[in-house]
Amino acid sequence: MSYIDGFVAAVPSRNKEVYRGHAARMADVFKEYGATRVVECWGDDVPEGKVTDFRMAVKAEEGEVVVFAWIEWPSKAVRDEGMAKVMEDSRVKEEGEMPFDGKRMIYGGFETLVDV
Repeated sequence: MSYIDGFVAAVPSRNKEVYRGHAARMADVFKEYGATRVVECWGDDVPEGKVTDFRMAVKAEEGEVVVFAWIEWPSKAVRDEGMAKVMEDSRVKEEGEMPFDGKRMIYGGFETLVDV
């Protein structure tokens, strides 16, 4: 089964188009190094929770939108090799400052459990 890298971040709403461009450029790099799919989703219906929620998880501030994204890889081995190459790619380094606060981004790698 596939392997998934998941991400949640808070992006200033004024940076939507800047973020879209950044995400599209990075998607090309991820796919070049083995990703089969890259999906970036702009928060549209992200409710506030009583105990926890997406906004709290990334400490979203007024004027920020929660972005939920994932990268699908054929396997963890392909992901590990591909991600190492992504991090060394000059295009990633040339991107410069991200259009959001990367310190508040949460991410992780996930083994596929159910895929229907």
